[in-house]
Formats: sequence, C-alpha cells, structure tokens
Amino acid sequence: MYHSMSGISWLTGISVIIIVWVNTLRSPWHAVTSLLQQLIKSKHLLWLLLLTVGVLLINKFELILEDHLPFHHDFTPWVFRMEGHFVSTFQSLFHSTTVTAILAFFYLVILQALILASLGIYASDDRLPFLYATCCTVILNYLAAIPFYLLFPVNEVWSYPPSGADFYMLEVFPNFEQVYRPLSGLDNCFPSLHTSVSVSMAILAIRSGNRRWGWFASICSSIIVFSIFYMGIHWFTDMLGGLVLAVLASTLGLVWGNRLANSTRFGNLKPHQSITKTSIDVHSK
Repeated sequence: MYHSMSGISWLTGISVIIIVWVNTLRSPWHAVTSLLQQLIKSKHLLWLLLLTVGVLLINKFELILEDHLPFHHDFTPWVFRMEGHFVSTFQSLFHSTTVTAILAFFYLVILQALILASLGIYASDDRLPFLYATCCTVILNYLAAIPFYLLFPVNEVWSYPPSGADFYMLEVFPNFEQVYRPLSGLDNCFPSLHTSVSVSMAILAIRSGNRRWGWFASICSSIIVFSIFYMGIHWFTDMLGGLVLAVLASTLGLVWGNRLANSTRFGNLKPHQSITKTSIDVHSK
C-alpha cells in the first residue's frame, strides 16, 4: 500500500485539501490565498513558519548527532519492567489487515495533514492568533522532545524481543525501515511525538471555536494514539509523556501566538490610528 515518501506526500496533500474543505466549507484555494496574504502582511508569521520547518529538519539531524555522542544508554529494559506485555496484549485484540491499513494511513499521513490543514483552516477563518499558535506549538513539541531522544533513548516496543509485540506496519509498508526509518530513529520513543503533536492540534482546534474542526481533529488524534499501540511502536509511558507535552506545548503556544498576533496588529497601525480604537475593532469581529 505504501512504497515511497513521495506517495505518502501525495496522500498528505490530498488529505489536506479534503480536511480544509470539510472543516471550512470553503474552497481550499481560499485557504491557500488567505495564508499567502497573511504571510505577506506579517513578517513575524513568515519567519515563524520558516523556523517551524527548521525545527523539523533539526529533528532529522538529531539522528546524526546521536551517533556521535560519547555515551549510549538504553532505558528500554527499565520501561519494560514497568509495563510488561501491555502493548502486545493490546495489539493482539484488534489485529486484522483492514485495521492495519486504516491505522497506517492515520500514522503516516493524517498526522502531518493535521498540521498543514490547521494552517489552512485558521487562515481561511482569519484566526491569526491560531496561525501563530500552530507554528509555536509544533516548535515547542519538537524542541522539548529532542533532548529526551538524545539523553533518554527508549527503543520501539516491537524491537525489544521480551515485549512480544509485532510490527504490523510491515504488512502495508514492507520497506518501512528503508524509506521511513531515516526520519524517525528506532530509539526516539519517549515522549511520543505522534501523541503530542496530534493531541496538540486537537486542543488548538477545540479552542479555536470551530466546532466541526474541533471534533474532527479530536477523532483523528484519538485514532493516531490508538495506532501507536496497535502498530507495536510506542510504550504506554511514551503516550503519557506525549499527553503532558501536548498540554504544555499547546498552552504555551496559544500564549505565544496571542502575543505575536497582537504585536502584529498594533505594529501595522498607521500613525494617526489609536491602539484603543484598533482594540475595539478587533474585539468586535
């Protein structure tokens, strides 16, 4: 079902278009033009978006840095002593090729589609604070997780033989280790970024006031969290760490986003305009 990153990218693009259309009831092209207009008007947003991309690239270089560290620890046995065979028992209850195909789609495609769709939806709805908050939240998630990946490495459940877990991803993505693995280290488990990023997007969606988007993102994040266990990738501890990170990152992201949005609005004032009048206009929208 999956053979290359280009195929996953195409599926992601199509998914983003559908998600934006369903949750705004407007043409996806409106979201694209709205986002471009916001980027043109706000240099802060442009730089923040570039910084978000940069942090994602840093996550890739973390794998290179990890190989050059003078020390190498493995905390997987410690986690296994706490959890035992929870993951292997969990995944055996639901296993079928159909379930594997559906959950692989959410794990590989929908996670990144949620991030991109968030930008399109908030641009389309003219929610500048949430545009900023989305970028800030993604940045905070990755910057907080990378030190753990370097200093507290935990291997994926399926790769630790005593766990008894299977790697069901290979049923639909046979060359996963060759194609996708360079983007995600085998010992980059705690905290689970699939959990933290997807739940963060759901929290922002709920707080945005777009009820359809809030429900949609919440359902998607729940399925993604389900998939990390079903696929035999993450430990329960990873999920808990991801939930804590999601709450912290989304909360700080919203605070940061609101401040940046307000500074952008007031920074765009003409000399004869008063801040008081602009504040009234903003709150009346």
